[in-house]
Amino acid sequence: MKQLNKALLTTSAFCLCATAAVADGHGKLPLKELPGIENRDYWVPGEVNADGKLEALQATTGAEAVKYSGTQDGPLQIALIYPSADTSDFWARNYLAMTKRLDELGIEYETTEFASRQIEHSLQSTYANQVVQDADLYDFVIFGPSELAIQADNIDKMAGNDGFATFVWAFHTPPKDLKNQPDAWFDFSSAAGALTMCDYMLGRLGNDVTMAMNRGIPGITDDQRSGDFKACVEEKGNWTTVYEHYGEYQREGGFEGTSLILQAYPEATIIHNANTAMAMGSVEAQVAVGKEKDVFSTGWGGTGLELDAIRRGELDATPMRMGDDVGAATAEAIKAHMEGRQDELPFVFLGRITVAHDQMSAEELDALEQEAFRFSGVGALER
Repeated sequence: MKQLNKALLTTSAFCLCATAAVADGHGKLPLKELPGIENRDYWVPGEVNADGKLEALQATTGAEAVKYSGTQDGPLQIALIYPSADTSDFWARNYLAMTKRLDELGIEYETTEFASRQIEHSLQSTYANQVVQDADLYDFVIFGPSELAIQADNIDKMAGNDGFATFVWAFHTPPKDLKNQPDAWFDFSSAAGALTMCDYMLGRLGNDVTMAMNRGIPGITDDQRSGDFKACVEEKGNWTTVYEHYGEYQREGGFEGTSLILQAYPEATIIHNANTAMAMGSVEAQVAVGKEKDVFSTGWGGTGLELDAIRRGELDATPMRMGDDVGAATAEAIKAHMEGRQDELPFVFLGRITVAHDQMSAEELDALEQEAFRFSGVGALER
């Protein structure tokens, strides 16, 4: 389908100019300025998304598929460059969600995967150069960068090629200095999840609460998951944080931090954990001393391990990603491009995040898990 689709995609690429301020279909960036913009070298979603576009694509992604309205001369050619050889199943689930949604949409496609590990930055550069060199072979290129800053030049290079549309997975903070912005970014927002969790915790537990935290590694992810959550509950609910332990996202870090908190800060009635591994270590430490009913414990992500811990009464709440949203939204974005509706898309898509908690019934938790992994399947993937 390369010849037919290229005309559509060239139209979408025509608006790209020689500065980072323009992204196709999204006008001059930023569309608005939010606090702290002058101190950041990237934009946040609220600065680059037109009102209503994100919510519209989230709704479409969560709804029943509507078949592609056009015809195809042949299958779409989709290249994927991502660290799918790594342990995480994030990439495999994205792939399954995207392809199964494309099937539901009635779109014919063929994929070419360029796999690497998370640490193989130079291999991703090799793949990016190969895809650009063979631009006439592809309609869409999906790039899951090993690390955003390291791969920024490759994003710029692929986005500047008018032979295909470029989508970026797993990041939602477009760097300001890119000469060429990709067509769209797809991710989950830790900042949005933190605010969702903040609202839930304040509504359930109220004001003037004492908390301790198992944080991850200093950086943007923990700043959002832990820092934004902390700032929100302290400002809105007058909460007090008595201790912050950096557990480096490891199970052992969650265990050690929680053991210390239980001994040295018994006044802390809530323990925040910034990822699944630390949450599992935290509840393990609590169970070991019979404290799992005395402390309100939270996780992050809504993984199967966390949901099982909620079912056992060991974990109390977690911000849960609708995990298949990123892949399914990518399929919907492909359809929009094929139908010439790319101006309806948000520049940055964020998957839905809700709160799973111990006051839900088994049936409610099961339904939430089914929705989150409606394409890739509940339970561990066979790799």
